[in-house]
This record gives sequence, C-alpha cells and structure tokens, in this order.
Amino acid sequence: MKSPEIDLAADEETPKESKGFRFSVKWEWALSTAFGVLVIFAVIVLLIFNSFMTVLMRQEKTHVGDTLNVVVEKLNTQKEPLTGVAVNNLLRPKAVLNEEKKPAAPYTNAVITSLARDSQTVTVYDQSGNPLFTTRQGAIQFKRTKQQSIQTQMIAHQKSLVGRTPIRSKQGNAIIGYVQVTDNLRDYRATQVKLLQIEVVLGLMAALAAAVLSYILATFLLRPVEAIRETIHAVREDPQTDVRVPEMHHQDELSDLGLLFNSMLDTTQRYMDQQQQFVEDVSHELRTPVAIIQGHMEMLDRWGKDDPEVLNESIKASLQETKRMQSLVQEMLDLQRAEQIEVNYTNEVSDVTEVVTQVYDNFKMIHPDYLFILDDDVHQPIQAQIYRNHLEQILIILLDNAVKYSQKRKEVHLSYESDSRNIEIAVQDFGEGISQENRDRVFNRFYRVDKARSRTKGGNGLGLAIAKRLIEAYHGHITIESALGHGSVFRISLPILADADAKILNKKKEQAQAANEITGIQSELLVNDSQKKSTDNSQEHTD
Repeated sequence: MKSPEIDLAADEETPKESKGFRFSVKWEWALSTAFGVLVIFAVIVLLIFNSFMTVLMRQEKTHVGDTLNVVVEKLNTQKEPLTGVAVNNLLRPKAVLNEEKKPAAPYTNAVITSLARDSQTVTVYDQSGNPLFTTRQGAIQFKRTKQQSIQTQMIAHQKSLVGRTPIRSKQGNAIIGYVQVTDNLRDYRATQVKLLQIEVVLGLMAALAAAVLSYILATFLLRPVEAIRETIHAVREDPQTDVRVPEMHHQDELSDLGLLFNSMLDTTQRYMDQQQQFVEDVSHELRTPVAIIQGHMEMLDRWGKDDPEVLNESIKASLQETKRMQSLVQEMLDLQRAEQIEVNYTNEVSDVTEVVTQVYDNFKMIHPDYLFILDDDVHQPIQAQIYRNHLEQILIILLDNAVKYSQKRKEVHLSYESDSRNIEIAVQDFGEGISQENRDRVFNRFYRVDKARSRTKGGNGLGLAIAKRLIEAYHGHITIESALGHGSVFRISLPILADADAKILNKKKEQAQAANEITGIQSELLVNDSQKKSTDNSQEHTD
C-alpha cells in the first residue's frame, strides 16, 4: 500500500509579517487626533451656533413686535371702527414737502420704515376679521387674539414668525381691529446657511491642521520606538551584534523603555558570552588532564601493565588528574551559577557579622599552625542583600588564598568595619605579593601569577574570578592592594541593607517559597496521577 504524501510546505512556512493593510502608529495618532479635534470643534461650534441663532431669532421677534406696536399706535387713535380708507390714509401717507418745497425722504417715517421690510407682511383686519390693508399678497389665515403674541409657524413648509395683536381705541379700550405681521425669516435663514458654511470650512481646516501637526508630533515623539524597532531587526538578523538603542536626550517613558531594552540586550548578550566562554574554558582546561590520563592509559595498554612500578605511577597520576578535573568542573559550575544571581537570589538577606565570625572561627580551627587576627570595629549585627552561602564562599576563597601564599610568615589578618552606607571586609596576607602588571589580571579566569599562584599550590585560577563575580552581582566591589615581598590585601565592600528593606525581602522570599511548595505539590500530584493511569492501563492490557 502506497503511503499518502503529506504536504509540509504549508506547515513549514511561517509568515514573518501580516500581509494585510495596516496603519502605522503615526497615521493612527494623526487621524485619531484629527477626528477628536473635529468632534470637539463640532460640539463647540454647535453651542456657539445655537446661541447665535437664538440671538438672531430674538432680534427677528423684536422686529415683528416693533412693527406691531408702530401699526397699533398709528391706528388706535380712531374712535370709529376701522375702514379700509382710513387705514390706507394712515398707513400710506402722501408725500410731505419740506422747507425747500421738495418731497421729504419717505423712510424718515417710522410707519413706512416698518412696512417697507422685505421679509415682513403686514395685514390689518376689522372687527369681523375682514382684511382692510395688506403690504403684500399671500397673507395667512386670520386668527383673533385678545393680546399680543409672536409665535413660530410653518408656512409653505418653511419656518416663519407670526405676530398678532388687537387694536384697541384709546377711548373705551374697545377692540376696533386686528394687526397681523408675518415674517418669512428669509434673512435669518440666509445668515444660518452662511454661518454653517463658514463653520464647516473652519472645521475641515482645523481637522487638517490638527492631522498635520499630530503627524509631525508623532514622528518626533515616536523616534525612540523607531530606534527600538530597528535595533530589534538588527538583533534578529545578527544575535551577536553590538547595535543598541541610541541614547535619548529627553527623559520620559520611551527613554526608560530604551534603557530597559538595552539592559535586556546586554544581559542576554552577557549570558550568551558566558555560555560560549564556559564551553571554551572547559574544553581548554580539560584538554590537558584528559591528554595526561589518555597517555597513561595508552602506555599501560601497550606495556606498562606488566611493570608494577609504571602501573602504580600511572594510576596515581590518573587519579590526581581526575581529582583536578572534578575540582575544575565544580568551580566552573560555581562560576556559571554566579552569573545568574540576578535571577535566582534576588530576595536573600544575610547577617554579615555572623558570617564573618563563623568563617574566622572555622579557619582558626582547621589551620592551627597559622595566626588569625580579627579586627572587628562593628560589634553589632549588620545585614546585606546577599545569599549567606555566597558570602561564606567569598570569604573562604580569600582566606584560603591568604593561607596558601603565606608560607614564610604564617599570619592572616581579617578586618571588619562599616560606615553609614557600606560594609568593608579586608583579608591581608604576608606572602610574596603581586606585581602591578599582574595585579589587574588576577581576577581573570584561569589566570595564575608564575610564582605566587602556581599550580603546585593547588587551585585552577578560578577562585578570585568567582569571588569577583559574586561580589559584583550583589552590587558590591572588590579591590586589591599588593607589594612584592610584603603581601597583599583584598578588600570587599557591600551595601548595608536597612531593617525595613530586609523585612520586605524576607517577606518576598517567604511568598516565593510558598509558591514553589504549591507548584511542587501540584507537580507531584500530576506525576502520581500519571503513574496511576499508566498502572491502570497496563492492568487492563493484562486482563
């Protein structure tokens, strides 16, 4: 049977980027800002527009009311009911000659001025509602009223103002007729249209200006994001690159992001370099003992196994090299763990005074032929943010070196002091000392000074490298003072931890331990459940 062919091309192909259309952040920022400005502008303009049109409508009502009052004042002097002839004579007066025997200007008359408005139609009715006078044709239906009223009304599908008032005689206050003024609001609507056009144009201009300004501002403010994006692409193309986000001159969240990103890249690069360095160091340092053991084994295989003396010598040399390899591997692992302190030992707190005293007492006991002197100027518990075992390891490395290289004068001084900020521990030996050129390299991996740090005294040249990395991981520093023929002084300094900060770290440590215990219990339950299911399945198969 022919096996079906499976097309793995679709599974292997992983799209790097989305092919769909998308806006950049700059355009999104520009368009959203433009839309926001347009909305705010529209709301403000709408409020102003409504206020302005309300004022215009109030003015139109005032004009209608003025026209009603002018007509009423002209006609309420009649004692008899109004007639068409009387109304025409009063509202359409004949031209009056001035002093020069020339007709006077007609618009000096208030009645003529009120009746001459193009937007208004004035109609006078008698008591029965019959029209007696009108300025234009097309008057609307008459309605009686007992008092003056001005209301809006739809006329020919257009909004208009209609004012009505009775005409009362001065004598007897009897109604002798009615006046109706209709304002078609033509000027009002023309002003409304022009104002809307102006507001639309201004709104579009404001939105366009806001979009352009926002795009320019976004381009300026998002330069750090562009730099970060370019750095990510560079790192993705070459993980070993030294490209970093450029330093930003302004201090804000984006500059903080750039610094954090650079710090993350540096940490990742350091871990990669450490891994590579670890492999190189192990391969380099193990090459010699492996070659020695291999040489002895080959010699024994050829002819040495029949010679008891050669056999004994080869076995002894091989065991010695094996022990050195074991010590080397352990120190390399210690050094590798020291590189990851920032991840695994962030909440550790130790009593430095207690650790110094304990290490001092231990060395006095295991090296009774040496004189150890402790100069303690603190005399009280002082805490530091450091794992206790690491602090012990640092002191053991320094004291062990002091013992190794103090062969003539077997005396080691240990001093312990502090100031307001830091704790300082110094280890002094009286050995051969270290020259200036070698002093700057004693903390390098596998570095040994020819005489004072030769392999005959033991060690692999990793102790001081481990001590330096441990101290620096806990934000401290280590220095050396030495003179040939007079010995050396190693000084380590650590920041003092306040009691309040120590309580916070201890609480975090307890919470982390509790979380780890819960995780461990859950993992154990999962393993047990898996084993139980496996056992049940095997029983079913057996049955």
